[in-house]
Amino acid sequence: MTIPTTWVGTANEPDSGFPLQSLPYCAFTPAAAPADGPETTPHIGVGIGAFILDLHQLQSNTLLNTLPANIQQACTAPQLNPLLRCGPAAWSALRQRLFDLLRTIEPRANRDTDRQRLVASLMLPMVKAIFHKPVATENYTDFYASRYHAENVGRLFRPDNPLLPNYHWIPIGYHGRASSLVLSGTPIRRPHGQFKLPGDATPTFAPTAQLDYELEVAATIGTGNPLGTPIPIAEAEHHLFGLSLLNDWSARDIQSWEAQPLGPFLGKNFATSLSPWVVPIEALAPYRTPLAPHDPAPLPYLTEPISTLSGFDVTLEVLLCTSNMREHNLPPTPLSTSNLRDLYWSFAQMLTHHTSNGCNLVPGDILASGTVSGPTPGSEGSLLEITRRGTVPIHLTNNETRTFLEDGDEIILRGHCHREGLPRISLGECRGTILPAI
Repeated sequence: MTIPTTWVGTANEPDSGFPLQSLPYCAFTPAAAPADGPETTPHIGVGIGAFILDLHQLQSNTLLNTLPANIQQACTAPQLNPLLRCGPAAWSALRQRLFDLLRTIEPRANRDTDRQRLVASLMLPMVKAIFHKPVATENYTDFYASRYHAENVGRLFRPDNPLLPNYHWIPIGYHGRASSLVLSGTPIRRPHGQFKLPGDATPTFAPTAQLDYELEVAATIGTGNPLGTPIPIAEAEHHLFGLSLLNDWSARDIQSWEAQPLGPFLGKNFATSLSPWVVPIEALAPYRTPLAPHDPAPLPYLTEPISTLSGFDVTLEVLLCTSNMREHNLPPTPLSTSNLRDLYWSFAQMLTHHTSNGCNLVPGDILASGTVSGPTPGSEGSLLEITRRGTVPIHLTNNETRTFLEDGDEIILRGHCHREGLPRISLGECRGTILPAI
């Protein structure tokens, strides 16, 4: 099989991560834009090689005029929500048009060469871009879809019964805080909270001493559903637009004190970091994979058609860079590697369960996977698991140790897809550095 190439040379490099087959979406402004100029309003773009192609400028130069008017108009918005509302057929049509503009072709006339020069002039190097939130998110739901993570955490608190009875039957989730979703690179302030130290008679209010990260993947909702109208499992994937990296920062001491009986609250809602890239579900089609069979089988409303490839083969990595490492120009320490294919519940099942009671999702909503952990040591998606609730310190490559995150620590999440004979597709990075409490 011949893999189509593009005339954007950097996109054809094996480790580019942004090949023609991906075209992930972002929102950006040029780094050199004047503070009060018109270019301070974000434009939607797609990543191709080392560049961002400006969709607003494509439309302004009539390069999208073969598409319906609603798609053209959506490409001039500062965020993706109008495009999300257009639906799957529109998403595919836009991808095909972008593919046609960027793929390598034999010039038939000067017109083709002129068009290529025009498209090239509408690109900005990624290193010269300031990224913005690509989607306006009204609602954010965090799930608990990794059985391995649930078992690892359960053993810390309930060694004899790590999984609660409902885990095999329900995609467990809680409603997060959309207002504290922040873009990758935004510093994370260490939060205050109430927690109870072992042996103390009363709780304490102080900065968290057990700040943690959670390696997650977020699914962005494309089209929603009317209030009171569930989305059947067979239709669920039609409502999913794309995937992004997500870090659900967690204050474990605050979380463990407040979580009973209503679940996560202040231990979670102070910040959640999102990657600037949304990789379309359509781009990930060659990297689909079945999830492990459920035992027991799910109830009929959550049962996916036989042979459904409901999983994604996405390698996920966590790295830690301390302030000492930055000071001495040392590389970050890898903490873990896991894979999204190891989820117990699929995004389609999460979505169907979410709407099964008639709850309405809206374009731009986020469904997060919950911490993605694997079955082997080195595949844990949080420090809570790696350090066994802070009792087993990890040793970093510069001889520092950690049980939980310290001020100045930067967490870097990365994700990519790769299979033999196919290009590497990157989900980009999701970064956040811890600032001291105030």
